[in-house]
Amino acid sequence: MFDALKNLGDIPGLMAKAREMQDKMKAMQEELAKRQVTAEAAGGMVQATVNGRMELVKLQIDKTRIDLNDTEMLEDVIVAAVAAAQNKASESARSEMQKMAGEIGIPPGMLS
Repeated sequence: MFDALKNLGDIPGLMAKAREMQDKMKAMQEELAKRQVTAEAAGGMVQATVNGRMELVKLQIDKTRIDLNDTEMLEDVIVAAVAAAQNKASESARSEMQKMAGEIGIPPGMLS
């Protein structure tokens, strides 16, 4: 009955470990926010670059490959390029967070 309570004596140690994990997570999030990821759409017609906060930081349009009369298509390609870059950045962040979680002993899937 009291076996479950015997680990309570190490509460300061557990709190220190929790604080350490929190600090590592914050540092990882700050590092990920600085990264930039680029993706393209329509075979490179449009390239979008986002940072780790999923903010669009750069957009390149290959002017030799667009039809100025078809702005609707260009709008769709821009949206697709931005979404692809955001998805790529999100997957990269998820992968890095899972890797770090494993290193500090958090079971797989706990950060998903």
